[in-house]
Amino acid sequence: MVDVRVRSFESVVFFTGAGMSAESGVPTYRGKGGIWKEYDHESCACQTAFEREPEYVWEFHNYRRELVGKCEPNEGHLAIARAERARPAGIDVVTQNIDGLHQRAGSQRVHELHGSLWKLRCDACGWRDEDHRAPLPEIHCPECGAYKRPGIVWFGDNLDGTTVRTVMERMASCDLLVSIGTSAVVYPAAELPLIARRRGAVLVEVNPEETPLSEIYQVHMRCPATEALAELCEGLEAPG
Repeated sequence: MVDVRVRSFESVVFFTGAGMSAESGVPTYRGKGGIWKEYDHESCACQTAFEREPEYVWEFHNYRRELVGKCEPNEGHLAIARAERARPAGIDVVTQNIDGLHQRAGSQRVHELHGSLWKLRCDACGWRDEDHRAPLPEIHCPECGAYKRPGIVWFGDNLDGTTVRTVMERMASCDLLVSIGTSAVVYPAAELPLIARRRGAVLVEVNPEETPLSEIYQVHMRCPATEALAELCEGLEAPG
């Protein structure tokens, strides 16, 4: 059996989805208890809805900020951060999550495919900021008075081109890809592990359930993220 512990590889990408943060209490989006079971994304998580009813969209996103703001990084987030400290040039996190928990755990090399719940921008004048208050006390741009927009990728938005290119480069150069808690149904993000597979990397899927792309992974760990990461990151020691 292949030794898939991180210490056996030079270049590692952790590819994380909603299941990564589920043990922190962050609501998932699909499946039992998923947030899209309660809310219609067409009314609160797309550009058209924002243009039509910005106050309602912000009511929903402030609700999300309050939920996520109460959550703490779990042992899986912390294990990845420790791995990065042990291998500062060889570990990257590519995440579909917008909760910022990887950064709060201490990870530095985090590539956010879908943006961040805590980043803000104004499409009218270009203003940008980061604010972790929840709820946000002011939803209008301090520069021009237009509505601030959450710095996340909504349904129908394109991914940031620079981020995607960087992620594709890391996928193409890693020798171990660990996919954690991804549903493999959100495109184009779901296709990214195929790059690593085509380049000969070892692929590990951490998910209690099978996904539509399970067949591309050589190793499957059907357990919670914290349990799998404790095993995968075993034996790594930070320098100094």
